[in-house]
Amino acid sequence: MSLDTDAVRKIAHLARLGVDSGEYQSYARNLSDILSFVEQLNAVDTRGVEPMAHPVEASQRLRADEVTEADQRERFQKIAPRVEAGLYLVPKVIE
Repeated sequence: MSLDTDAVRKIAHLARLGVDSGEYQSYARNLSDILSFVEQLNAVDTRGVEPMAHPVEASQRLRADEVTEADQRERFQKIAPRVEAGLYLVPKVIE
């Protein structure tokens, strides 16, 4: 698929992109190359190919779910301006 400068101008307008008038030809060439590549990808027969989330079929190593820090809530809430029932009270910012 080949794009001309008018098509690029329209795409830029719809996307609300600021493009200098001298760059339309370059954008048209680059976008046409991208669309040609997508057409090549679409031409490949992918029947029977199972989709995958990642090209490397590896599983993540999981760490043990263990507490690594001491509970310091009391210490931090002592210096907080306002606390109630273990929660920090903050001023209302949305009306």
